[in-house]
Amino acid sequence: MLARLQSATGRDNLIEQMVLLPEPKKPFSKEPQQVKAVNLIVAYDASPNSHTALDIAFWIAHQTRLATNAEVTVQAVYVLEQNQSNQYPNVLSLPIQQPPFECQISEISQSTTQVLTQPQLQTVVTPLQQADIILWQARSLAEEWQGCFKSHLRFGCISTELKKVVESEAADILFVGCNSVNHPMIKALNSNFPCAVLGIPNCIDE
Repeated sequence: MLARLQSATGRDNLIEQMVLLPEPKKPFSKEPQQVKAVNLIVAYDASPNSHTALDIAFWIAHQTRLATNAEVTVQAVYVLEQNQSNQYPNVLSLPIQQPPFECQISEISQSTTQVLTQPQLQTVVTPLQQADIILWQARSLAEEWQGCFKSHLRFGCISTELKKVVESEAADILFVGCNSVNHPMIKALNSNFPCAVLGIPNCIDE
């Protein structure tokens, strides 16, 4: 995937820049590999770097689909950190010690349009409404790609919840808006992460 990206952009160092955690070693199999569905997960929080990561994921997904005819799904994951959600116990209507869980985005408040179209109103936006807005932005970007897209809202520790989604979705790659192996997020994911972790290249603005 990255080799195709390098070729298309005329760069020869994207692999070195973008691979922050390598793909874990898998047992060697002599059986022919069948074309399987590809799942690309993006840690998304609406920041410029996560926008870039999502754009790169869409581009790679498109090129992979053209080259292999494989079904490719891009999935955006936004994690509402546990300590942040605990500041608003009435929003979740859950005890503070309630274990993290996942919500389908369709179940979240539908007030996004009102918040986005009437920014002049001094409306108090709850964490769940803010999460709805963030994932709505990701879905808007996905419409341009016109491919298979899913979004997830998770509650808890970011690194823990990302790992859970990667495992449950059998993801091939996790994209993050980091450009260094020394980033705290990459250190939190650690070397035992179940799939390769790709960041954004340093040369993105060149």
